[in-house]
Amino acid sequence: MDQYHGSFLWAEMPMSKAAILYCKSVKDHSCIAGAKCYKGMAEKNGEFAQHEEIELVAMTDCGDCPGLTFPRVKLLSEITTNLGREIETLHFGTCMKLAMETAECPIDFDSLKAALESKFGINVILGTHSY
Repeated sequence: MDQYHGSFLWAEMPMSKAAILYCKSVKDHSCIAGAKCYKGMAEKNGEFAQHEEIELVAMTDCGDCPGLTFPRVKLLSEITTNLGREIETLHFGTCMKLAMETAECPIDFDSLKAALESKFGINVILGTHSY
């Protein structure tokens, strides 16, 4: 049996439990309902390509400007942990990446990434898809 069809091997396939933060200000202007992120996950496009398998456990906005991302992730982490669906990887959506590059988003990604990874023990990735 191969690794995809042999029932005893399913448990060995790594599954990343991921959450996505999207830009509260940009999300409904560049994408509606996270459709691009869902497509990117299905096609393993962009930053999703680094996951062999991905399970979306949560998706929410960044908490809004300025500087509300950390408390938003704290709340998200508490809720997903209480539901037994702990976050292993947190993707900052492509809309957040674009906001940081072009829309004067106040997030200092490198500092926030270090703080989130240290506090919550999660992997933080900038970007989701390339659409």
